Amino acid sequence: MEEEEFYDAPDAFLEHHGEEGESPVTRHSDYVPPPGEVTVLYSGSETVSLGLAPLAQTDSSVRYKLQIDYSCDTQRGSVIVEDSSTVDVEGLNPGTEYTFRITRTAENGNQSKAASVSVFTEPLQPVRVTVCNVSSESLSLQWEAPAGEVESYTVTCCSEGEIVEELKTDTTSVTFSSLRPGVCYSLHVSALKNERLSKPTVTSAYTKTQLESLLEDLGLEQHYTEKLSLSKILQIDEKTITDEPVRCNSDLPWYFLKKLMMVNVTARNVKCTSECESNHGDLSEDIELDFENLLHGPNSGDILNPLDIITALFLCSDAFVQQEITLKMSVCQFSVPLLLPNCDTEKCTLMLWAMRDIVKKYRPQSLSQSKGFIEDRIVLSELPMISFVRLGECSLSKSEILNKVLSNSEQYHGTFVHSNMEGGNSQRKISDGLTEITWYLPCGNKNMDIFSEPVAIANLRGDIASFETQFSFLCQTSAAVFVLFDTSESDCKLLTAYKSCKAQIFLVGNHLNETLSLDAVKKEAKTLGLAKNNIIFRTKRMNDADFVKSLRKTVRDVVENPKMKMSIEQMVDIARELGILVDEDCPECQTAKKNADDITAEIQNTLQYKEAQLPLTGQIWKELTSLEEEEFRLRKVGSENIENYKSDLQRQKEKLRSKQNSYDISNAMICFINAISSQGIGRCYFLKWMRINLDNLSREKLSGLREQYKEKCKNSENKDKIKDIDKQLSSSSLGTEHFFREMGQIYEASVYLPETHPSRQQLQHLPRLCAGLLLDGFPLELVDGDASNIPLRWVSDVLSQLSDLVSPKSKILVVTVLGVQSTGKSTLLNTMFGVQFAVSSGRCTRGAFMLLIRINEDVRNVLNCDFMVIIDTQGLKSPELARLDDSHEHDNELATFVVGLSDITIINIAMENSTEMKDILQIVVHAFLRMKEVGKKPKCQFVHQNVSDVSAHEKNLRDRKLLLQQLNEMTQAAAKMEKKEENKSFTDVMEYSPDTGNWYIPGLWNGNPPMAPVNAGYSEAVYELKKNIIQLLGNSVSSAYDISEFKEWMSSLWNAVKHENFIFSFRNSLVADAYMRLCTEFNRWEWEFKKDMFRWVTNAETRISNFGTVAAKSEKADMRELVTYLKREACAVLTKWEKKLLDNLTQYFKQTEGHVNLVERHKKEFSNSTISFRQEMQSSLFQQLTTAADIRQGIIKLERIKENHTKQLEKRVHGLIEELRKKIVDRCL
Repeated sequence: MEEEEFYDAPDAFLEHHGEEGESPVTRHSDYVPPPGEVTVLYSGSETVSLGLAPLAQTDSSVRYKLQIDYSCDTQRGSVIVEDSSTVDVEGLNPGTEYTFRITRTAENGNQSKAASVSVFTEPLQPVRVTVCNVSSESLSLQWEAPAGEVESYTVTCCSEGEIVEELKTDTTSVTFSSLRPGVCYSLHVSALKNERLSKPTVTSAYTKTQLESLLEDLGLEQHYTEKLSLSKILQIDEKTITDEPVRCNSDLPWYFLKKLMMVNVTARNVKCTSECESNHGDLSEDIELDFENLLHGPNSGDILNPLDIITALFLCSDAFVQQEITLKMSVCQFSVPLLLPNCDTEKCTLMLWAMRDIVKKYRPQSLSQSKGFIEDRIVLSELPMISFVRLGECSLSKSEILNKVLSNSEQYHGTFVHSNMEGGNSQRKISDGLTEITWYLPCGNKNMDIFSEPVAIANLRGDIASFETQFSFLCQTSAAVFVLFDTSESDCKLLTAYKSCKAQIFLVGNHLNETLSLDAVKKEAKTLGLAKNNIIFRTKRMNDADFVKSLRKTVRDVVENPKMKMSIEQMVDIARELGILVDEDCPECQTAKKNADDITAEIQNTLQYKEAQLPLTGQIWKELTSLEEEEFRLRKVGSENIENYKSDLQRQKEKLRSKQNSYDISNAMICFINAISSQGIGRCYFLKWMRINLDNLSREKLSGLREQYKEKCKNSENKDKIKDIDKQLSSSSLGTEHFFREMGQIYEASVYLPETHPSRQQLQHLPRLCAGLLLDGFPLELVDGDASNIPLRWVSDVLSQLSDLVSPKSKILVVTVLGVQSTGKSTLLNTMFGVQFAVSSGRCTRGAFMLLIRINEDVRNVLNCDFMVIIDTQGLKSPELARLDDSHEHDNELATFVVGLSDITIINIAMENSTEMKDILQIVVHAFLRMKEVGKKPKCQFVHQNVSDVSAHEKNLRDRKLLLQQLNEMTQAAAKMEKKEENKSFTDVMEYSPDTGNWYIPGLWNGNPPMAPVNAGYSEAVYELKKNIIQLLGNSVSSAYDISEFKEWMSSLWNAVKHENFIFSFRNSLVADAYMRLCTEFNRWEWEFKKDMFRWVTNAETRISNFGTVAAKSEKADMRELVTYLKREACAVLTKWEKKLLDNLTQYFKQTEGHVNLVERHKKEFSNSTISFRQEMQSSLFQQLTTAADIRQGIIKLERIKENHTKQLEKRVHGLIEELRKKIVDRCL
């Protein structure tokens, strides 16, 4: 502060005012004391407080004021206040340098010298501070600049009271990096001007956990709470039918799911297509070598680890998606999660439910001679488990070694992801702690099997020091634990705590690594009590093959002599003790399990159970089916009046329906209906548990029956017992569809009750229940597999309710697969659409199931539909059903029905049964020609299975032309028979192109099951077929069905099929044509036979009628003798014609034209018909001869009577004449 000089005071002034030290000021004085030293007490953004030195004691009557003048470059002002030790100046500009000039003023206007001071006002604090771009390791701050000028900003990041980092910036944003995941950080932002900091604006933010960050990167953060459902991942969208490369990380999960649902073994090769990769191969600009670029790119560390993607998907999926993913991964021979970690909660979950659906078949060495096999759910199989873990850092790649241990020399398969696989060397973010499991299952061939007995292999990701819970679990559930390490003595101490664990401990070290301490290993081995065989080293003299061989031998010894075997289901108690969650412990799952167990626990004998608990779908339903068929076809009407016959059939149907209504709903069905009536995910769990339990029962039952069958077949005397076992094998199937079938019959029977009947009203909700399940992805049985009939009212009402549920989005397109049994058609559909039709183990069923798949918005406009209906038909030409007389008829009816429903029919052909499939197709075409109701023209695609030759399409051109030629020939034959000869070719009836309508699919397995993965070529070929089908449907000129239209079309089509009573009886159209030709020829012969015999009998009757006349003097004297003679003659003529007809028949079957070989089996039928006709003709002739003789004898008798009567009359007339003559003579005399 600057202070002005004081003037020298005069003596008179001093005398007048007192002694020295007293105030010299008086009211009459002109002197005003200056402010003295000025201090800055407070400097805010708009206010400054100044402090002044206290004024010396003066006359209290003297009053002063303070005048404060302030100025800056943009502002000037003045403030006058009462004299005080503090002065506040307000209304200033923030962040500005002000000069304050303070003077004291007396009442008389005199002023003191001025004191001045310069002050910087405080800048305003930043506003609207927001946190953005938060990740697990970084976050960004943004704010708006305050009013006034700001030179820069100071931003401080604090955690738990400590400064983590302080940054200065002249912009309004800043990014902090190298932060810790899941930590709360306090963030202070201050403005700086003229070395003055503003008050900080404070906010806080949590960094994302590794899980949150990864889920956001993958676009799955929403699904962490709203779990992915099966309907979501199975829907048809643009991603599923295009080959666009993955451009960003958010596409990776969907790419993986798309590939996995089609069981493509390349599913784990997931990465984004970078710019450098997309430009790779453009060599035109590579004029100069850039060694720096060659050495530093590309960086694989930027690629996400496949294990992180898989873990994220499991955490974001519901229980049913987890189960489906696990099943598909197992089919691909990928390892599947056993313990799933959640790095946020630091808990892990035993994935028991997820593995419930995995069923494996294998043949241990003990069954290799008998060619038997074991089939079981993998979670129920008691197997030794061998676990592999890592202690500390390890130079050996544990997963890569395991893959080599589990692979044959002829075929390597990457069961476990490892560092040398695509993306495998990327740092794992959330999958550390993941414990995977896979199984080695033998095929029974000792030259091919690595291990002779089945074994489970577990693999813990990460260091066991960080995941002791998982390690402890493995030690208690494994037969052996192999610990891989390159470690120091201190790290080895961790294993000491597990000295007494149940599992054998094996130490596996890499002697090539210099950090390996042999002394530490010896000490630890001694502490753990390990033998020499429990320590394995990769020595300098070993290559990979030798090391794998050594490791494999050790594992084999454990597998062949396991100290412990345990099923995954048995591991639950150990998991709970260790605090590991179990996915089946959710209340919905447990309630559903109890409900399903209550139903299936009662099943001892499947056949008896069906009769007791499912009575309506037994014999009564089959009788109803027969009556309905007869009602349409009238095969047994005979000479009865048709209307009376139909009325009688209707009465019989009503009687059977009344019989159905007389049954009380069984306990099993009450429990079943109640369980599926529950809302939410509970009913899905229940139906899955039902399917699991029923499949387990069927599998157990079938296994026992097969063993009995095998034993009985050894002795030829057991024919009756074999027949009985065969019948049990056929009827031992029991699945959820049987319960739905019973539910349908309960509903159909209730419709025959009065509308006001309580039972009918209580059952009206059943179709809506089933429609809801159809929307949830469960299949609906269209055609009853056992009765070969459609419960039309039930299915129609379910579809009506479905239409109401989805309205107005109710447009559907229908895709059907048709094929001979065991040609892989269900596998084809499952691979193509990712679905899983419920098929019980080992059964042979006739029927058709429909399943609904949603169409996403992005494809809806292309296909012009909302849903795709997939219809799977059970195998045609079943060997088990072939012995039935009407097997052709049932197959042909089913094929015609489903093809008529379809927009596209996939004709699945394996090379060895192409003839049977052509036969079926010809009947379909023939039926379409006969049925007026079939007005549509279905598209068809031929799929040839098990053809892997790349040149197959070109080489089979001739075969395709031949196929079309044969189909055309059949169509022409059918058209001629039906007098519809305008249909000249197969393509007039069905839409088919030999060039684009044939697909060659390689074999399903890449190797020898059970360890063979799915052939990638199979998946890719099926994917191409799927794209083509979608394209065909998109290009179709015909519009999609509405569900209500589909319902009406289904009803009319089924009625048309039931009306057909001729063509379905034949194998194909050529057989029908050949039969018609034979019938025509036989009728001609028969007519000639009849005509000749008519002539003969006319002559014979004439001879009889002439008996006894002049013209017949040479005939037999006695009528009986004549008749006997004529009968002998008739027999001779009949015999001659019988022989002629039989000879004609023999000659007919010797000819080469007319496909007579196709009706060879009818030859005996026509021979018998000839003999029968001859016998009928003989009987008729004999009757005619006898009748003619009787008539002639009657005439002769009548003539004799007339002759006698005439003689009597003549005699009497003569007598009368004589009498009259006498009278006249007498008169004359």
